[in-house]
Amino acid sequence: MLISQEELKQLILRTGLIDEARFNDLTQLAKDTGSTLEDILIERDVISDENLGILIADYIKIPFIVLTKTSIPEDVYHIVPEKLARKQKVIAFGRDTNGVKLAMVDPRNTTVQEMIARKTGSRITPYYATERDIYNTLKIYRKDLQKSFEELMKDVGKYAEPPVAKIVDMIIDYAYQDRASDIHIEINESESLTRFRIDGMLHDMLRMPKHLHDQVITRIKVLSRLRTDEHLSPQDGKMRMRLEEEDLDLRVSILPIVEGEKVVLRLLASHFRQFSLVDLGMNEKDLTKVQKAISKSFGMVLSTGPTGSGKTTSIYSLIKILNTREKNITTIEDPVEYRIKGINQIQVNAKTNLTFASGLRSILRQDPNVVFVGEIRDNETASIAVNAALTGHLVLSTLHTNDAATTLPRLTDMQIEPFLVASTVNVIIAQRLIRKICEMCKTSLQINKSELTRSIHDSLIVRHFGNAEVITVYQGQGCKVCNRTGYVGRVGVFEVLEVSNTVRKLITEKRDADVIAQAAVAEGMTTMLDDGLDKIAKGVTTIAEVLRVTKVES
Repeated sequence: MLISQEELKQLILRTGLIDEARFNDLTQLAKDTGSTLEDILIERDVISDENLGILIADYIKIPFIVLTKTSIPEDVYHIVPEKLARKQKVIAFGRDTNGVKLAMVDPRNTTVQEMIARKTGSRITPYYATERDIYNTLKIYRKDLQKSFEELMKDVGKYAEPPVAKIVDMIIDYAYQDRASDIHIEINESESLTRFRIDGMLHDMLRMPKHLHDQVITRIKVLSRLRTDEHLSPQDGKMRMRLEEEDLDLRVSILPIVEGEKVVLRLLASHFRQFSLVDLGMNEKDLTKVQKAISKSFGMVLSTGPTGSGKTTSIYSLIKILNTREKNITTIEDPVEYRIKGINQIQVNAKTNLTFASGLRSILRQDPNVVFVGEIRDNETASIAVNAALTGHLVLSTLHTNDAATTLPRLTDMQIEPFLVASTVNVIIAQRLIRKICEMCKTSLQINKSELTRSIHDSLIVRHFGNAEVITVYQGQGCKVCNRTGYVGRVGVFEVLEVSNTVRKLITEKRDADVIAQAAVAEGMTTMLDDGLDKIAKGVTTIAEVLRVTKVES
C-alpha cells in the first residue's frame, strides 16, 4: 500500500463520507474477506476509484493521472517495455521538452524511474495512477490475436503436432485481457472462426485453418473433463485456467452443428471486475433510493430487464454492501456466476429437484436475514418470495420485464394479490447496459437538434441540451485500445421506482403499468431514456447507444 492504513483512515474521515465506526467495520470486512481496504471502500460505494486516487495523490504531493481518459501515442508507451510495465505497474503516457511522464502505482519507486531515465536520457516526472486504471490501460501493448497466432504457427515445423495447447491458452488469455464475457469457436465450410463478445457485441478475432478446429475442441474437452469421443450430443462443463492476474473459471458449452462442433466459453473473471453501483453508472438520486430500500430488514428489491442487461451484477453489488458478519445471506442461483466470501450460495440443480422454489423453501428454514433468488420464473417462486418478504426477510431477485412499472402487474399476473405486492416491494431497478465512448479516441461533434427530435421528445432534449439549435455530442473515432469500435466498457442506464404511498394505492387499485409509470415520474423517477440522455450530454456514451437499448423508434 502506498500509504498506511492509518493515513488512509484519516483521509477518508476528513471527507466526511463515513464515520469512524463505519470505517472500522469496513476494515474488519476487508480482513474477513481477504480484500484490500481500497477495494472494499470502492465496492461499498464509499468513494470511486478515481476520487480515492485524487485523495492519495494530493496527500503524497504527486500529480494524479487517469490513463483511461488520456490519449497515449504508441511511440510514448513503448518507452517502457511491456514486461516491465506489467511487473512494475508503470506506463509512460507523455513526452515533451521537460522529459517523460510516467504513471505509476508507486511513484516513490525511484529504481524504475532511474532505469527509464538512463534508457531515454530524459528527465522523469512521476504521476500517481490507481492500480485498476493501470491494469485497464495495459491492453495498449497487445498485438492483434491473428498476428500472434500466425507468429506461433510459423514455428509449427519444430513440433510433431501443431501447438494446440498454446493456441487455446492464447485465445483465453486474449479474451481475458480484452474483457470479453464469452468466447465463441465455430466452424464453417472453409475455416474455424473465433469470436469474442466484448461489451455485449461479438467481434471476429481469429481465423484458423479448418483442420485445427477439432484439435482445439478436443483440447477444451480435456481441460473441462468432458468426453472426447462424443461428437453428436451437447456437453456442458467447466474449467479453470491459471493466468498471471488470477485463476480464471470458465463455463463450457459444446454443441454439435452441421459442420462439426461449436464451443462457447463463458469467462467468470473477478479481478477488478466486481463493480459498485457508482461504477455501474447509477446517479446519486437513484442510489439514495436503493440504499434506503436495502437498509430495511424486510421487503423486496427487484432488478428487471432483458437477458444481458446487468441485473445480476447490480444485485451482487447490493449483496456486497449488505455483506457483514452480523447477517446470514443465502442465495439460490442458476448458475452461480461469482463466488462471494461470507455468502452461502446454492446452485439450482434440476436433476436433484433443487429448483428456485424448493431451494427457497429450504433457505427460509436456515434463519436468513437476506435472500437472493436468482430469478422469479413462476407463480410458486413468486409466492414464496413474497411471503418471505412479509415475514421479516429482505428478498432480492430479478425479473424479465421491460421497465420498472411493468414489474408490478407482472407479479399480479403470477397470482400474487395486489395488496401483497404493494406491501412487500420496496424498490424496482430497471436497467440496460450501454457501451461507453473510448476515452483514448473520443472526439466531439456538432449536430442539429432536429436530428434528435425525430426520436426523442423535445422537452427531454431541452432539459439536457438547452434550447440551442446546434448541440455538442461525443463519439469515439476508433483506435487500438477499443479494437476500432469507438467504445470501451459498459455502463448502466437506470430507472429506479420507489414504491411510495401513491404507487401502493395504484397497485391495490390494479391500475395498469402506464398509469403507475406516470405517477412515479411525477414523483421524480428518472426514466432509462432520461438517464441515457444525461450520459450523452456528459460525453459518456453516444445517441446511437441510448436509442439502441431503450428501444426508441427512429
